[in-house]
Amino acid sequence: MENTKKLSKARNFNIDKGMLVVYILVPISIFLLPMNFFDSDTTVVCLSRLLLDMECWGCGLTRSVMHALHGDFSGAWGYNKLIVVVLPLLIAVWAKNLWKILKRSGWVPKS
Repeated sequence: MENTKKLSKARNFNIDKGMLVVYILVPISIFLLPMNFFDSDTTVVCLSRLLLDMECWGCGLTRSVMHALHGDFSGAWGYNKLIVVVLPLLIAVWAKNLWKILKRSGWVPKS
């Protein structure tokens, strides 16, 4: 029984370490990409634009987030005005999940 608990704890710790690496490396990778990395209109992934030839509320949001993360807030506002709602929510969800992983893995004392 104790061996099973130890294995389960070790497995969860390894999963948490992997998630921690992902939660830290993805934002760094996005920040290291050039600001205009997603600006080309050659590839359209929006179903609304593909099927209906209309822009949806989310169109331009990826480009908007990318520009905001690089400090170009006027460019971000130009791509999608929802950036003022989406970016703070995105950062809050990221921080909350990172905090959970840090607490579970023992890097931060549990309160």
